[in-house]
Amino acid sequence: MIDLSLLREKPDVVKGAIRDKGGGDESVVEDILAADHERREVLSTLQKLQARSNEVSRDIGAFMREGRKDEAQGLIAETAELKTQIQEMEERARDVQGQVDSLMLELPNIPHPSVPRGTSAADNRLESEHGSRPSFDFEPKTHWDLAASLEIVDFERGSKVTGAGFPFYVGAGARLQRALIAFFLDLAAAEGGYREIQPPLLVNEASGTGTGQLPDKEDMMYEIGRDGLYLIPTAEVPVTNFLRDEILPEADLPVKFCAYSACFRREAGSYGKHVRGLNRLHQFDKVELVQFVHPDRSYDALESMCADAERAIERLGLPYRRLLMCTGDMGFSQAKKYDLEVWSAGQGQWLEVSSISNLEAFQARRTRTRFRAKSGGKTAFVHTLNGSALALPRTVAAILENYQQADGSVGIPDALQPYFGNTQIG
Repeated sequence: MIDLSLLREKPDVVKGAIRDKGGGDESVVEDILAADHERREVLSTLQKLQARSNEVSRDIGAFMREGRKDEAQGLIAETAELKTQIQEMEERARDVQGQVDSLMLELPNIPHPSVPRGTSAADNRLESEHGSRPSFDFEPKTHWDLAASLEIVDFERGSKVTGAGFPFYVGAGARLQRALIAFFLDLAAAEGGYREIQPPLLVNEASGTGTGQLPDKEDMMYEIGRDGLYLIPTAEVPVTNFLRDEILPEADLPVKFCAYSACFRREAGSYGKHVRGLNRLHQFDKVELVQFVHPDRSYDALESMCADAERAIERLGLPYRRLLMCTGDMGFSQAKKYDLEVWSAGQGQWLEVSSISNLEAFQARRTRTRFRAKSGGKTAFVHTLNGSALALPRTVAAILENYQQADGSVGIPDALQPYFGNTQIG
């Protein structure tokens, strides 16, 4: 969540963020300010009542010691009334604080000044493009046709067993998945300095709220209602909550984790050709990068994390481009976000394989993840960042389509061959 003091001082900036992030009811800003004003008035009244109660208690003690029992008795009656009033004010303070906290969860993060204003993907800014698109002396196939002919991904049996968007990976397809996961984790640990962590695949409501999935994205998550748990949409959720409610020494920053997990997304309303095959799934594998950094260094960390994800694409020899996402296409929690897209030769389009985001203190305020400066004193919120390095489905799609051969086989990128154990599929 954003800083309440920012909302008090610059409500128009917050309203602008609501508009820039794609809508929402701007009246929530006035609702919060009104509730916050009432909260402060209630707390002021409560403090006065508590001060009077302390004063009366002291006077009662003094009167009793001096033998002035009649005067003490009158104050004892006032003490009972003060106790009732204090209890009422404490209950009202809790209620109003709950209103403020609940309403604050509806506010999106404030976009960084460098983020372009826009309403859709058409307004995203192309930052760079790398590599050469492959050329063929034959008509390139799509990955779903290649997967079918090579018998490495079975969409139909996945639909039979679970439903659309839950494919089986078979034979070389399963081995390719395993090879990519190991390759991405090793690369992140050895060259990026990340510490590997294997997270749980289920989280509670507090974890979903901590990272901003709740209450914003309930329709995108699979919920296990009986147990009050959610299947994770990304390893970002459990890994970012790993340090929830903790205070880190400044010397420990940055903290960098890499994590493999299966991811589960309902993707409600996702239909059409652009989501065919591996382009969009309900269950998929991904290696995630998460960092907890000093606020003064989070934008340097964003560029570094982007380079970490790009390194994985480059080692696979895939053409790719970097986009800076506009305000309307970047999501509720991000302050700044890059997307990395690889070229899909069979489909003739770019496929997103990574999003790298700086959340600033938005998640840390929700998770209460802080650090204490070396010089001591007050604590401050860390900044959190996350990014995919990489998501597997579209990476697999790009490998199949870009490395396909005229005879229907598919080459394996050189860097991946030691993990895969062969030079080609088919």
